[in-house]
Amino acid sequence: MILTVTPNPSLDRTYEVPALDRGEVLRATAERMDPGGKGVNVSRAVAAAGRRTVAVLPLGGAPGALVAELLAEQGIEVAPVPVAGATRSNIALAEPDGTLTKINAPGPELTAVESESLLSTIRTHAGAATWIACCGSLPRGLAPEWYAELVARAHRAGARIALDTSGPSLLATLRERPDVVKPNAEELAQAVGRPLATVGDAVKAAEELRTYGAGSVLASLGADGQLLVSGAGTYFGCAAVTTVRSNVGAGDASLAGFLAAGGEGPEALASAVAHGAAAVQLPGSVMPSPVDLDPSAVTVTADVPLDRPLAEPAS
Repeated sequence: MILTVTPNPSLDRTYEVPALDRGEVLRATAERMDPGGKGVNVSRAVAAAGRRTVAVLPLGGAPGALVAELLAEQGIEVAPVPVAGATRSNIALAEPDGTLTKINAPGPELTAVESESLLSTIRTHAGAATWIACCGSLPRGLAPEWYAELVARAHRAGARIALDTSGPSLLATLRERPDVVKPNAEELAQAVGRPLATVGDAVKAAEELRTYGAGSVLASLGADGQLLVSGAGTYFGCAAVTTVRSNVGAGDASLAGFLAAGGEGPEALASAVAHGAAAVQLPGSVMPSPVDLDPSAVTVTADVPLDRPLAEPAS
C-alpha cells in the first residue's frame, strides 16, 4: 500500500479553450473536474495501476466533500481530516498547443489542533504502507518544519518517505533524511541557489541535495527527461512524446510510477519516465493507466549526457 499525504488538496477544474485571449469571453471546448493536489494525484495514478492506496488529506466545506466523493469513485481509500476552512478550488485553462494557465487558490488556514490531527491520522495508517509520499505545498498555519516532523515520526515507525515539495519546506526537511526527494528543475535550482543550464548541472545539484540529507533524488527535467541520483549510481531516462496535451500532474504520475516499481534503481526510473510521458499526453490532470504506458518508448542509461543543454534552463 502507498500512503499519500496532501496537506493542501484542491478541487481542480480544467477547461480546454481554443486560445487564451485576455479580456475576451472564452468558450471552452471541453471541461473536467478532478480531485487535486500532488499527493492526491499520486494516489490516483497508483489506483489507476490497480494497486491499493490511502490518501490522507484535510477536507472542509462542499469542495472537500466533493473531493472525497471523486476519490472514492476512483477506488481510492480516503482518510479525511475534517477542518473548519473550505478546501480550495483551482482553475486551469488548457490551450491546444499544450500551454497551460493555472489559477491556484491559497486554501484554508489549519489550526494547531488540525495540524496534530493530520499527523495522528498519518500515524494510524503508516504501519500498513510500503511508502509514504508527502507531497505539495503546505497550507497556511503549517510551518516549513511540519514535513520534517512528519518524516521524523514516520522514520521512527519504520516507514520509507518520498518527499515532493519545494522551497523552505524542502530544505527544512532534508535534515530528517527523507528516502527520496522529487524536485523539478526549477525547484532543484532554487534549493541549491544557482541556475541549471545542462543535465550535468542538474546532476551536481542533486548530489548536493544528497549531502544535505536526501537518500535519493528523482529530478524531473521537463521535456529533457528525468534523473535518478542515489548511492547506487546516477541514471538518466527519457521518452519520445508525440503530443503534449497537459502537463498537470505529470510529475506526480512519475513519482507514482517510481514508487510502484519499488522506489529505487533504473527499473523504477524507467517506470517513472513511462508514467510521466503518458500523463502529458492525457487531458487535464488525468492519471495514466497501464494501457496508456509505452515502455518501448523509454530509454534509461547510466551514461548520463552531462553536457546536454536543458531545453528549459532553470534559474
